[in-house]
Amino acid sequence: MDTGYRSLADQVRAWPDERLSRLLVARPDLATPAPLDSAQLAARAATRSSLVRALDGLDRLELSVLDALISAGQTSAEQLADNLAAEPAAARAALGRLLDLALAWESTGGLRAVTGLAELALVAPEVSLDGPADGPPALATSVRDATLVDRAAAGAAFEAVRRVELLLDGWGAAPPVALRSGGLGVRDLKAAAARLHVDEPTAALLIEVAATAGLLATGPDDNGNLGWLPTVAFDGWVAQPLAERWTVLARAWLGSNRTPALVGQRDTAGKAWNALVPELVSPNVAETRRMTLAAMGSLPAGEVLAAGTGGPSVLAHLEWLRPRRPRSRAAEIAWTFTESAALGVTALGGLASYARALLDEEDPTAALGALLPEPVDHILLQADLTAVAPGPLEASLARRLGVVAEVESRGGATVYRFTPTSIRRAMDLGWSAVELHDFVSDISRTPVPQPLTYLIDDTARTFGVVRIGFAEAFLRADDEHALTELLHHPAAAEMGLRRLAPTVLVSTTPLDVLLPQLREAGVAAVVEASDGSLHVARPDAQRARTPRRTPDGVGAARDAARVAAVVTAVRAGDQAAATRPASAVETLTPIGSLAALREAIDARVSVVIGYVDNHGTRSERLVEPLSVDGGQLRAHDRRADEVRLFAVHRISSVRPA
Repeated sequence: MDTGYRSLADQVRAWPDERLSRLLVARPDLATPAPLDSAQLAARAATRSSLVRALDGLDRLELSVLDALISAGQTSAEQLADNLAAEPAAARAALGRLLDLALAWESTGGLRAVTGLAELALVAPEVSLDGPADGPPALATSVRDATLVDRAAAGAAFEAVRRVELLLDGWGAAPPVALRSGGLGVRDLKAAAARLHVDEPTAALLIEVAATAGLLATGPDDNGNLGWLPTVAFDGWVAQPLAERWTVLARAWLGSNRTPALVGQRDTAGKAWNALVPELVSPNVAETRRMTLAAMGSLPAGEVLAAGTGGPSVLAHLEWLRPRRPRSRAAEIAWTFTESAALGVTALGGLASYARALLDEEDPTAALGALLPEPVDHILLQADLTAVAPGPLEASLARRLGVVAEVESRGGATVYRFTPTSIRRAMDLGWSAVELHDFVSDISRTPVPQPLTYLIDDTARTFGVVRIGFAEAFLRADDEHALTELLHHPAAAEMGLRRLAPTVLVSTTPLDVLLPQLREAGVAAVVEASDGSLHVARPDAQRARTPRRTPDGVGAARDAARVAAVVTAVRAGDQAAATRPASAVETLTPIGSLAALREAIDARVSVVIGYVDNHGTRSERLVEPLSVDGGQLRAHDRRADEVRLFAVHRISSVRPA
């Protein structure tokens, strides 16, 4: 090679602003804090911690090219390609990326790897870079109709959105208490799984995704306790079309570093992981998730991953793309398969067509909306106190119906059942018998059956017969026979009931404990206020403050502005260094010494350093720098004729020998 640069700093200094910006985007650790000039940027790019981060993002071919370059020491691009078992075009592309990442540079004698790479292990000992390195291995596939994949995924997406809505609606009325660790209790997770008719891992996934999307957060409940509440953003989310609601959840899951699959498993200390604890994160799971879906998205239409062999083939595919990634990759791929199927991103081993738009940072709402059924505004009442929703109900209708009836089964048609408990729950929230009759008659396309009419009237007739007061506690009723019947109930002893008057009972049980016990005994008691009026609780209005999140696009714009500012600062530093008059001895800061020593190592030249020893005595040493790591210079001292270590912060000056 006839042309080249004296050091990596000279090469970076000669780059155009666009190429320098690409380097700072690919290696963001180089931009924080902003380097003073190109020399300091090059020195920072050769530090051990920065090199490790950069190597983690290389594929097998790029690592093979880098390994050959380290072995050759200094060579040309043609000779390097001859030493690789890869296509020359692919090898040149890999070499170009290494140059763009400042892991290799063009010296006056040929291509060289950055100083410090030779001391690092490029891959784990059990991973080999031998053999063909042209591209990742092919995925094991089978034939599947793409329309069938889309329909199955859309059905799962619909269920995921509905379950998140149902869960947060319930928690708005009765929020679970947040643990001191910030997580969710095991009992609350089990109750949520039973309410949603799913297993606990799926419930944990939906809860984690809702929290990541900003729909769930901690806040004070009506009792002053810190609990998990739907946020203010949840009310706006519910009002959106279903496809837009799914997009919010899917984007939150795709970019999240949370690992809900670990909920219920035990850590190294033997303690089980709770949902929503802050420690339940992984730095690599988001990248593994996106790369797994990208591999599935690379399959042509009509092909999906083969059952049994598709998973191992994806693992081999990702091992080629990221050979240095941790051993937990296999588990993270399995988590991605399970979670994406539960959320409707994938189905039947294939990526849904609308999810491809999600990976490309586009809007999948229109594509998903075309696959979802139109919401219906009616139900079909039946004589056995059940109601059938012949399709997905409108959001407001589904929420109101969920108050007055229990969900018995889900699927293409949801079945609701009216029970005395569900009718009493609606009355607890302020519904009257007239409003209940009008509601069921308005939303039903079939006549209201007589058993449902009787159920509403019977519940309304007994509702509020017994009243509870705040006296730790007292019970009052106009019908003394109702109190007599309650006094002789088998559960009366546990309630601590005692008669004061024909229409008044008192209890030693606190009100918040007594009320559920009375309802379990079949007594539809209501709370009486201090002025004698009924106290109707409406806890469904509880909300937490929405966590502050960066809007989409703002983060990218902020990063672009930061990179542009760093490029401007580096160019200004280079210009200042070029106009600075040369001096025989230049006093440097530790950062300046590090940059100068890096340049000397790259150029393989001897330098004279001014060094202050432990006694404060300054002397000059003629050394041949070998490496800089951990704040220490390893160099061959000419006067002592041995390799010594010098603390960089004690080096006051560096000049060419």
